[in-house]
Amino acid sequence: MTTILQISDTHLSPRTPLFRRNLALLGTWAATARPDLIVVTGDLSLDGADRDADLEFAAGLLRALPAPLLVLPGNHDVGSDPRTMPTQPVDAARLARFRRLAGADMWAQDLPGWRLVGLNTEIMGTDLAEEAAQAGFIADVAAGIGDRRLVVFLHTPAFTSAPDDPAFDYWSVAPEARAALRPLLHHPGLRLVGSGHLHLHHQFARGAVRYAWAPPVSFLCEPETQPGLPGERLPGALLHRLGVDAAETALVSPAGIEHHWLAAVRPETYPRRDEDASA
Repeated sequence: MTTILQISDTHLSPRTPLFRRNLALLGTWAATARPDLIVVTGDLSLDGADRDADLEFAAGLLRALPAPLLVLPGNHDVGSDPRTMPTQPVDAARLARFRRLAGADMWAQDLPGWRLVGLNTEIMGTDLAEEAAQAGFIADVAAGIGDRRLVVFLHTPAFTSAPDDPAFDYWSVAPEARAALRPLLHHPGLRLVGSGHLHLHHQFARGAVRYAWAPPVSFLCEPETQPGLPGERLPGALLHRLGVDAAETALVSPAGIEHHWLAAVRPETYPRRDEDASA
């Protein structure tokens, strides 16, 4: 059985010690549990979209974790759709910074009986050249799955209520961009979709597919900032166990992990922002 530790939303920076203790506790847990792989589903950094030092620092701490590492960008690493992040729109320069300092922003890796695919959700719905390139990448990796089972990792969830929800908001992939995900999300071998961004721990199933929202390593969002979103507000990570034909997911929340609320840490994290949605 293959085990994958999914960590998300670490929001690390050399400018503040916040959240480093939680990451260290998860690192200690991983050193004992020895997962086969660690996947970080975005928002490695506090403000890597504008600060090289934040992204470089975050990537360095994560590379020190005791297992092979794969990472994906989040909105705070590369920016995002200008409709939700008008002051930090994702662009070629921000994407190049991430690739230089942290690693590839999309990838596929084969494990015994499984194919893992990681995608960059922050370019989806933007009409950037990179979005079209990723659509081609998706088609190629879907075509080559064969009889393997499939896991897809994202930063932003493809949807939060239903796949055909037409609403556009900060919390999910733009509805008009979801069609590009169909070769993977409709693939008969799909068994698990792991995402971050919401700072919530929640799992649900649609047929044979389990959808898992990873809790944050960093801070929790007050309920009033996420009306209608289900889930538990607690820090931690997820451990995925890949069997022959199914994936099992469990919460990892070591003793002593710190609960930080966004309102309390905002002066030290995002003091220039006063909008509700800043996870």
